[in-house]
Amino acid sequence: MKSSLALAFVIMLLISCSGKKSETTGSTRSSSIPVQVAQISSVNNSNTVVASGLISTEDEIRLSFKIGGVIERMLVEESQQVRKGQLLAALNTTEINAQTKQVELGLAKAQRDYERASNLYKDSVITLEQFQNSKTGLEIAQQNLQQVQFNNKYASIYAPSDGFIIKKLVNAGEITAAGTPALVMGALGNSSKWVLRAGLADREWALVEKGDKAIVTSDAFPDKSFTAVITKKALAADMISGSFEIELTMEVKGLKPAVGMFGKAAINPSKITKGFSIPYEALLEANGQKGFVFVTNDQKTVKRVEVNIASIDNNRVVISDGLGDYAFVIISGSPYLKDGASITITK
Repeated sequence: MKSSLALAFVIMLLISCSGKKSETTGSTRSSSIPVQVAQISSVNNSNTVVASGLISTEDEIRLSFKIGGVIERMLVEESQQVRKGQLLAALNTTEINAQTKQVELGLAKAQRDYERASNLYKDSVITLEQFQNSKTGLEIAQQNLQQVQFNNKYASIYAPSDGFIIKKLVNAGEITAAGTPALVMGALGNSSKWVLRAGLADREWALVEKGDKAIVTSDAFPDKSFTAVITKKALAADMISGSFEIELTMEVKGLKPAVGMFGKAAINPSKITKGFSIPYEALLEANGQKGFVFVTNDQKTVKRVEVNIASIDNNRVVISDGLGDYAFVIISGSPYLKDGASITITK
């Protein structure tokens, strides 16, 4: 009886040990996560920079009156085509005409005084100084007349070139100050161009240069695209938006866009940047230009690293920084990984 009990106890002990070994083996196997990897490859990349902004003319002219006064006539409306030399607006000239008349009367008196002084000087009745003073008075009166005539001329606004009215800022009957813009005009002369003005982030601004080519599209012309080139690149950020403005001169091919239309440009920078190409599936938690990936060198353990995204195109991601020290990137099984996890490579 005792021998039977002892045998049963030995059998139960063996079964227990066998179970613990099995659990240990299973636990070891389950801690290694199956993944797929892809080799990280170096690339020389020319990133396409996408920018959006408003279409306008190269020459926007703010027209104003030389002097202040009451606006008598506004002869144009917004979007109206105008020709060079066309009268666009005029002030009420009652005041300036009165000033002109006063100056003319003063000039006539100065002329008489000079002639009288000249005759008296010839007869040695007055001194040379008195004669010279009368001559100076005449010259001052002549200059005053030129001044008021000039102001009278610029009491009206004429179109400086062919173009169209973008914005009318004042109306007839309003009082305007000297130099205050009354009209905004877009010039469309033989040398005028259509441009797209767009803002870039600092990183994108650093990639592009004047002379870089681009393709511009607009919803107003869904079946058209326009070749363009960067002609201006701001050296200071906009005070309001914080972006850096660039200007792309467009070839509109006979079409006539409207000022203020929205446009989108795909710019091909001439600068070549070095980076690393990985499959899109490897990218985790992308936020703007930042993201995370799992990498491995020994294909046994993984590391979670932050990377800088240069561009995403055709299911590939170009990384500008963060992968220089690693050989492989994880492309499947990433949701089950954590930093330092053990892996098993599968096909």
